[in-house]
Amino acid sequence: MFALSKLAINYAIFALIATAANISAQDLLIRAYSGEFSVIASVALGTGVGLVVKYILDKHYIFRFQARSVGHDTRIFALYTVMGMATTLIFWGFEFGFHHVFETKEMRYLGGVLGLAIGYLAKYHLDKRYVFRAGLG
Repeated sequence: MFALSKLAINYAIFALIATAANISAQDLLIRAYSGEFSVIASVALGTGVGLVVKYILDKHYIFRFQARSVGHDTRIFALYTVMGMATTLIFWGFEFGFHHVFETKEMRYLGGVLGLAIGYLAKYHLDKRYVFRAGLG
């Protein structure tokens, strides 16, 4: 039971780190560029940054996965990304929904954080079952 609790705490911490990386990347882009499509560009950038950060943390510390080669790691990352597409729709739905309803960047970021939290919970189960399962690849 202790190992499961430790895993859940570590996963939550890593989700917070990836969320901070995502929102920070968004905020940096918005500060640098506020023109047309800036919100969409910032969300896309943040999604990419958060994806890479979360993959590295999950692979090493949550699932303790060792890729056999660069090609194997690339295939696993591709599968990880595919599994993240559905959860990304949850995240984007919350973030863009909050942006539409409240029309402030702070509320958009709050929507993003809530969407990421829900999405990461679902993503853990998808990754455990389909991405990092024993013997994959």
